Amino acid sequence: MKKLLLIFSVTAMQCVYGQDSISIKKDTVKVSSEKNPLDIGELRINLNDKGDKWLKFGISSQIWLRSIDNNPGTAVNGVPQNQTYDAGIRRMRLIIQSQVTPFYSVFLQMGINNQSFNSGGGTGTGNNGAGKKSPFFFHDAYNELAIIPRNDFQTGKPNKNNLYLGAGLHSWNGVSRLTNASTTKMLAGDIPVFNFPTIEMADQFARQLGIFVHGELDRINYRFSVNKPFATSLKPAVGGPAVDNNQSGKLSYSGYAFYQFFNKETTVTSFLPGNNLAAKKVLNLGAGFYTNKDATQSQPTENNFESHDVSIFGADVYTELPLGNKNKEMGLTLYSVFYRYNYGPDYLRISGLLNPGTSDPLFTGQRALEGAGNNRVLMGTGNIWFSQMGFVLPKFSKILKVQPFFNYALKDMKALNQNGSYYDIGANLYLYGQNARIVAQYSSRPLYDTASQKVFDRKGEFLLSFQIVL
Repeated sequence: MKKLLLIFSVTAMQCVYGQDSISIKKDTVKVSSEKNPLDIGELRINLNDKGDKWLKFGISSQIWLRSIDNNPGTAVNGVPQNQTYDAGIRRMRLIIQSQVTPFYSVFLQMGINNQSFNSGGGTGTGNNGAGKKSPFFFHDAYNELAIIPRNDFQTGKPNKNNLYLGAGLHSWNGVSRLTNASTTKMLAGDIPVFNFPTIEMADQFARQLGIFVHGELDRINYRFSVNKPFATSLKPAVGGPAVDNNQSGKLSYSGYAFYQFFNKETTVTSFLPGNNLAAKKVLNLGAGFYTNKDATQSQPTENNFESHDVSIFGADVYTELPLGNKNKEMGLTLYSVFYRYNYGPDYLRISGLLNPGTSDPLFTGQRALEGAGNNRVLMGTGNIWFSQMGFVLPKFSKILKVQPFFNYALKDMKALNQNGSYYDIGANLYLYGQNARIVAQYSSRPLYDTASQKVFDRKGEFLLSFQIVL
């Protein structure tokens, strides 16, 4: 008990006073942070003098304020609304990571997602008010063994190749860099969500249960996994599109690899950053896949059910380029990815982040195929091309950086008769590196007519996001 109190006292002192290193020889416990004075650092406790046994904590929070142009026929809390102002918790996370020996580690991530004033609630319904008490759950929970470590256990020198084996609830995903995205180092206000091909269907918030390997082969960074998808059992309508139904229980297989032309990235966790403020020169080319046999089902004629294999392919390029005078700290970030999705005939998913709306039964005008609120066509059988660009403006402050950005997605869905263009434009304001970020973003989405399945209108959404990462 005394040792625990000592450890947490040191951690608290380090957070408050910002010391670079606090050591206690008696218990060989060390709490260390980054040397950069503009970086808040990390909450880490070294469990021995060598520093190869440690316990690390992470905390992140993303709070959203929005103005939403609702789809036609939307009611919010039972009242018809064309526009809605709301506030919500997009993400709130706690990470505990431990290397208990130089070759064995544990990773846990817990938290909540998508809680607003009327959605995302767990037990808070009815008289208690919709949206209250969002469920707190494990996002990641896995163990990992170093087969070939990044650094030699004896000499501490880096190995040219490394290999790690793990098992549990994990996000070592395939398909693309964006399918393995870090949600604390995003370029825009959020990730586009279609980068997670089975999100909240055959996975738990982009995670599945299974085994995985990851590592490096010289300049090739790779990850592969074999998983047991979460069970789905939706029933298809007669003559309707394929729906998620994997009752036959087949395993899923996924993988992603990228070649690193310039500076190499260290992948201690599964999450790949989409934005490092172009601090280093990076150029990576990658490709990946996800497959699951008999994962969806359709019903061409009454009581005649057909199963369909799900296969997803992705190819991408990611680059960060410092530009101009080094003292100006300017830089360009570019990412582009192509996805080919096959979920079965006319499969289509529609979703809206923290959607505040429901259908207004009294509405008599033209409704959208997407439904109410801020719903949009998310993904489906077909192709999506997504690109984003950001530019760090010349340095003008010791603690503040400004980075305008632009996103564009072109969706070609087999179930629709017209391609859809989606875009986001905005700017990041960074304080103290990437520990604190404010995002201002405007997004535009098309709406499809239910009969013609062609675009008939567009709606917008303004987002102000506040993010803290420790």
